[in-house]
Amino acid sequence: MRIVRGDDGRDRCWWGADDPAYRAYHDTEWGFAVTDDHRLFEKICLEGFQAGLSWLTILRKRDRFREVFCGFDPEAVARFGDDDVARLLADPGIVRHEGKIRSTINNAARALELIAERGSLAAFFWSWAEGDAPAPSEIPPSTDTSAALARDLKRRGWTFVGPTTVYAFMQAMGLVNDHLEGCWMRSVAEDRRRAVLSELRQSLQVDPDPGAPPIR
Repeated sequence: MRIVRGDDGRDRCWWGADDPAYRAYHDTEWGFAVTDDHRLFEKICLEGFQAGLSWLTILRKRDRFREVFCGFDPEAVARFGDDDVARLLADPGIVRHEGKIRSTINNAARALELIAERGSLAAFFWSWAEGDAPAPSEIPPSTDTSAALARDLKRRGWTFVGPTTVYAFMQAMGLVNDHLEGCWMRSVAEDRRRAVLSELRQSLQVDPDPGAPPIR
């Protein structure tokens, strides 16, 4: 886990330095705070589809995933039935795994329940956000917080949400900032993350989930 200088002279986390798709994702998305419910739902579902695969595989198929899953609108996806499952299993543009497809449909219904309870997915997920923390010297596959959040989601009926999947979701959506020290995007992502935390505390009155560590 190191900083790598790209051919454009920018210092990046090692995984985002070479492949053009990864570089664009690293520089414009990964770690940038997201509060849009459709994007939050999309990401946690796509992390489930990634299980056993590389994120690059999912990234290259993401546009098609968005098309066939109605932009990851939970209300629309929750209405999918067996005919939709058959349609999706026949689509070569996505990952054709019946368990993951049915999990996405199930999780859409669970997302609607969370929205009814907490007002938005953002209000729920950002209650688990990490407070100020130094740049990581290494990036773990999961943390105590991601394990606790995974347990809470499973208790609520979500599937394909293990601690590693949930931590990848937290990293990508800005709930933590795992850009390494020296990465040219670390401070940009952190500034945005802090702004979102401040805004959510005020506008959504986000309080930490009882099972989550306090936001500092």
